[in-house]
Amino acid sequence: MTDETVSKSPPANSPPPPAPHKRRVRYSGRNPRRFEEKYKELKRDDVTIAKVMSAGKTPAGTHRPIMVAEILTALAPQPGDIAVDCTLGYGGHAQEILAKISPGGKLLGLDHDPIELPKTEARLRALGFDENVFTTHRSNFAGLPQVLAAQNIPGADMILADLGVSSMQIDDPTRGFSVKHDGPLDMRMNPQRGQPVSALLEKIKPADLARMLMGNADEPKAVQLGAALAGKSFTTTHELADAIRAALPLVAKEDCHLHIRRVFQAVRIAVNDEFSALETLLRILPQCLKPNGRVAILTFHSGEDRRVKKSFIEGRAAGIYSEIADEVIRAAPTERNFNPRSVSAKLRWARRTAE
Repeated sequence: MTDETVSKSPPANSPPPPAPHKRRVRYSGRNPRRFEEKYKELKRDDVTIAKVMSAGKTPAGTHRPIMVAEILTALAPQPGDIAVDCTLGYGGHAQEILAKISPGGKLLGLDHDPIELPKTEARLRALGFDENVFTTHRSNFAGLPQVLAAQNIPGADMILADLGVSSMQIDDPTRGFSVKHDGPLDMRMNPQRGQPVSALLEKIKPADLARMLMGNADEPKAVQLGAALAGKSFTTTHELADAIRAALPLVAKEDCHLHIRRVFQAVRIAVNDEFSALETLLRILPQCLKPNGRVAILTFHSGEDRRVKKSFIEGRAAGIYSEIADEVIRAAPTERNFNPRSVSAKLRWARRTAE
């Protein structure tokens, strides 16, 4: 080492050189399309979120609860009540119910999504709902009796189940729920359990897939699509959507989009075993409700609504329920305009008999 080299070495105790300036990624336009580019919404920029909501859209990473007023009317929460939200999601319905059952009430929030549940718990804790009034439980609604037993609660005054996929899941391309963004073909509510849609399609037989498409989504071209998609390898949501379009070359673009939505719905229901879980919930509901307890269930397609309607009618005939919703309840026109995701929602309710 020369004297010249030594003289150019920085002192041992000198501070590190400043990090080079990194320019912030620009917010791409008024309405960026890619989920990752919506950082103002994802980081809770209130001005941006207000603009997004005023345009009738749901900000990225959030969820707007549907038919809140109608659900509160059906459940009639009162101070001191014990409530269960079987599908906690973003916590919008739970937040409104918690306000009504205070003081003295308690809400149990169930959700089997390990990604969103901790976020929602933190959000509601920040609003002042501590463990004395609000607890969370990693479970789907089929595990409701076990959750109540663990809490030493013999029955709830009200039970809510919102069967829709949350906006956080739909909008996040890494979850693979929607064709809107390209992402891994997964669609599991709990990514730690079961098989993704990609594995299901690779293993299934054409006849079995056709039955699934018809049974889970009333897909009119179930046989044709079953033959085209079964046993094939699809890695991403866009690959599956492209294969559906290729299988229906004579179908108009607008109609083809409906076929894509139905296929996505059918396979999502299958990998999450949604109908089986719903049927279990409908069967165990009476034992989970106090006398005169109320239940409200929000559905989003005919397969779910048929099961709920049939169960409530049979329950009333058997003397299990004293009252049920005679007609399905839909979102008001103002909400349907303000929140397009409420258009397909159907609400039914029932009241347990007094014993």
